[in-house]
Amino acid sequence: MRLTVFVNKMCLCVPGLDSDESCEGTSEASFKDAVVYAGAQKNNGAVPLENGIKKHRSSLPAPMFSRNDFSIWSILKKCIGLELSKITMPIVFNEPLSFLQRISEYMEHTYLIQKACSQSDSIQRMQTVAAFAVSAVASQWDRTGKPFNPLLGETYELTREDQGFRLISEQVSHHPPISAFHTESLTGDFVFHGSIYPKLKFWGKSVEAEPKGTITLELHKHKEAYTWTNPFCCVHNIILGKLWIEQYGTVEIVNHSTGEKCVLNFKPCGMFGKELHRVEGYIQDKSKKKCCVIYGKWTECMWSVDPQVYEAHRKLEKKGTTDTRKQKQLCVGVERAGVLKYSSCLSPLPLFRLLSVHLFILTRVPLHDNTPSVLLYLTDVTSLSVGA
Repeated sequence: MRLTVFVNKMCLCVPGLDSDESCEGTSEASFKDAVVYAGAQKNNGAVPLENGIKKHRSSLPAPMFSRNDFSIWSILKKCIGLELSKITMPIVFNEPLSFLQRISEYMEHTYLIQKACSQSDSIQRMQTVAAFAVSAVASQWDRTGKPFNPLLGETYELTREDQGFRLISEQVSHHPPISAFHTESLTGDFVFHGSIYPKLKFWGKSVEAEPKGTITLELHKHKEAYTWTNPFCCVHNIILGKLWIEQYGTVEIVNHSTGEKCVLNFKPCGMFGKELHRVEGYIQDKSKKKCCVIYGKWTECMWSVDPQVYEAHRKLEKKGTTDTRKQKQLCVGVERAGVLKYSSCLSPLPLFRLLSVHLFILTRVPLHDNTPSVLLYLTDVTSLSVGA
């Protein structure tokens, strides 16, 4: 039996290394390219309707201004080794989203959680949860703009009937900056919650982000709770050259009900870049026996295979005798599918995901219209999004 789930239009296939099937056109999520700027748009904060259904924004109301006249080095040269959350940065280096909105991008692939809820085998559920955990960091690919730091007590709400969840996030601490979020299924199938303390440091040529905090996913039908932490994120070539992002570190996903564990190693790029974006790990049962190996790239696809099959494959690969048919990439050329081009000179092709653009719409009216803490009532983020 073959299980296929998608992460950033990525796939997790079981159980073989080889496949003649392409994941082109079979994604369970909807991916549509959209333009960044489609002329002036006016909605006065309301959600437009189309045939009685909420119609989410597919473009930004204004093009991004140029950053060519600004030098990031003139600011960062005084910050080497310091905690960047305490440094004031010009708004020109921001993207028109708050960190609270960036957190909500975790839910882009909600269908993976829904798939896990419907699976009867605990190992298959762990595979799907692992795919969801990887998809949560996939939205950071080529996102070199800095999100706005939320104010203490600032909140953000997002309800998506089409994807079956509602989310609320809040800035619960200012120093250190800590953001908390709580997401629940509209049908009561799951709860997803956690807190994040993004500790940033500048190391001369790169900026490193350590996302401290534990993420928890609860599947009510199976009475299971999964926890994990996110990997390190590093933005390279801050001073000179093309900016690029890598994720590295070890992520352990633990099923506290069954004792099963998934260990994922996000590999650093290395000197020659052979390990760039590569993820490799395994799932073990409560007796610490390896049940399957998971590998791939967090920007593309993930595969799940039997440990013995994978070890044999690696041995052949080292000898240079690997069958090229078994090396066939399942997702060649789809890495940039489902993303939006966002005009910025920090990177030639920065990307905004479709869900990111949807976040500019106030999808739920707060209990009190004059609530000052609601994120989309704050003028700095909204002004940048409209080009002010």
